[in-house]
Amino acid sequence: MIPAAFDYVAPTTVEQAVRALAEGGEDAKAMAGGQSLIPVLRMRLAAPTLVVDLSRVAGLGGVRDEGDSLLIGALTTHHELQRDPLVDGHARLLRLAAGTVADPQVRHRGTLGGSLAHADPAGDLPAPVLALDAVLVCTGPGGTREVPAAEFFVGHFTTALAPDELLTHVRVPKTTGWGARYEKFNRVAQAWSIVGVAAAVEVVDGVVRRARVALTNMGPTPVRARGVEEELVGRSAGAGTIAAAAERAAEGADPPVDGDADAGYRSHLARVLTRRAVTAAVGA
Repeated sequence: MIPAAFDYVAPTTVEQAVRALAEGGEDAKAMAGGQSLIPVLRMRLAAPTLVVDLSRVAGLGGVRDEGDSLLIGALTTHHELQRDPLVDGHARLLRLAAGTVADPQVRHRGTLGGSLAHADPAGDLPAPVLALDAVLVCTGPGGTREVPAAEFFVGHFTTALAPDELLTHVRVPKTTGWGARYEKFNRVAQAWSIVGVAAAVEVVDGVVRRARVALTNMGPTPVRARGVEEELVGRSAGAGTIAAAAERAAEGADPPVDGDADAGYRSHLARVLTRRAVTAAVGA
């Protein structure tokens, strides 16, 4: 299908991009790698009057070490997340999740910021970002503000971003030395997660010191599995502890019902994948 007609601008600075979005109003759309927006345009599920292409905006790519955290530019691609040594050393969960996104072609074009701003419940990067307690840096006409991941995702395809704001960076606290794993269950022909589990676990002398677990596609937004974390922390990192913790994976979730799975099956998947993810993270 051919998209509806729209105007197109390609700013080179954040200020120009924000101004274009403000002038375009609610009918303007920002485009990063285009891997989410272009299919939506082609299916006419969205018909913006203005598309603001961010690919030429300077300063929105790359990874920077800021001491206790990494500052990742919103235009950093999934492929770059997979290959970056800082991400591998200090936010391994994000690297692992990025490697499960779609296929190599999409990973070379799709971006971290685009995925988070799109806020697809089945997308694979929101849950790891939530699990890692990341902070999202947003810039608009009024300046810059920082939004915790727990407050950024509001609902289906909905975030805390205002129509005239851009997601410019993601600040990720370091989890250096933690084991990590991202497990997902999906149709072979499609990479969208029916359910996914992001787990990062710090083990000291055989005991779980800290644990962070979040779920993909178990609700309209990524879900933090607090019950699992509570069961793990302070206990031996053994199979029994992990199995008991995994039984609490679906607590507080609101799994969708669709052609892929009903709520009961998704809850079962959440428990199974949580056990696998935590077991792998502990053994990593």
